[in-house]
Amino acid sequence: MLAKPVGSTCNLKCTYCYYLEKENLYPGQASLRQMDDRVLEDFIAQTIYSTRERVVLFAWHGGEPLLRGFGFFNKVLQLQKKHGAGKLIENSLQTNGTLLTNEWCRFFSDHQFLIGISVDGPVHCHDHYRKYSNGEGSFAGCMKGLNLLIQHKVEFNTLSVVNDYTVQFPLEIYNFLKNAGSRFMQFLPVVERTDRCALTGADKHFDSRTLIPVSVTSHTVDPDTYGNFLITLFNDWVKKDVGECFVLTFDCVLANWMGVPPPVCVSAETCGNAGVVEFNGDVYSCDHFVFPEYRLGNIREKSLLTLMNSEIQRRFGRYKKDGLPAYCRRCEFLKLCNGECPKNRISITPSGEPGLNYLCSGLKKFYRHTRPFFDFMANELRHKRPPSNVKQWALTRRPAI
Repeated sequence: MLAKPVGSTCNLKCTYCYYLEKENLYPGQASLRQMDDRVLEDFIAQTIYSTRERVVLFAWHGGEPLLRGFGFFNKVLQLQKKHGAGKLIENSLQTNGTLLTNEWCRFFSDHQFLIGISVDGPVHCHDHYRKYSNGEGSFAGCMKGLNLLIQHKVEFNTLSVVNDYTVQFPLEIYNFLKNAGSRFMQFLPVVERTDRCALTGADKHFDSRTLIPVSVTSHTVDPDTYGNFLITLFNDWVKKDVGECFVLTFDCVLANWMGVPPPVCVSAETCGNAGVVEFNGDVYSCDHFVFPEYRLGNIREKSLLTLMNSEIQRRFGRYKKDGLPAYCRRCEFLKLCNGECPKNRISITPSGEPGLNYLCSGLKKFYRHTRPFFDFMANELRHKRPPSNVKQWALTRRPAI
């Protein structure tokens, strides 16, 4: 579950942010959109008691969760200890980095938080869309925060948004992130419609009948250019950095190639296991589906376990597989893609069937190019050899990349 301690409230106003608009769901002052102690305790207790595994993961998200302050996160630790039931509790937090201080970083280091920091690359890439509300770029503040994480030995990964501008600079961004100290990278492509079709039907689940051709925003990434972006990254990574730098997209492909569960839902066969708890306890099906028709209920009224195991949520999760167009079901790369994220299924297949992923052509290009390399790495793993052996193979392979 992604927990939103301050809802969509943020100190930045990034052009491509899909979550800022969620303030319209909860009108009023930002100071009122804060998770209170009752909701927090219910969320923590229900999460721990409903988790069968020994390790319980908490993910704090936003908006900008650091706006909730130290008092809130100290309370988080107290409540996790109170309800811990002998389980191992782990915390992660996603931040834009501009509010990080020595005090915050000492706190995260002392309590072993994993921090995700949003950085889109060098200054011209980052500041192109990631700005404060006054229009000033946030790069300097972000990098100051990232360096503080390194200084205090806080574990971190980077999340970089790939948009219409940054997609032009794959190697510049990749090398920048490596030089900045990132060894775990996630690249998130922007696919954003200019409108949203409201869903119809009493069952309120994702319905392919609503997926008609729509226009996308100017900052949405072009599918084929995105494919080229991934290929360029991969060509550099596979010769130099396998086993040393980890790119989530590549990890997902290798997992699916091996037939094991991928690390994130985007590449999984079904979804529905990554809900959102808003500041007031409202639960939604997914971070990308925080709309009234995807509200499952409130943890103050029904348990988190009941809401996430509801038939509505189960249908939502199954749709990822059940709602695939025939075009996708016949695709040679289906097991690598699994239709990608349902939010991106806004295109039409060549035969006119709705529900094709907007990124399809670029992803196919990427899968086709990388197939022999992932095949090699998978074979190494099956024989209990390190997949990093692919680096030497890639350098000597003909035709060379």
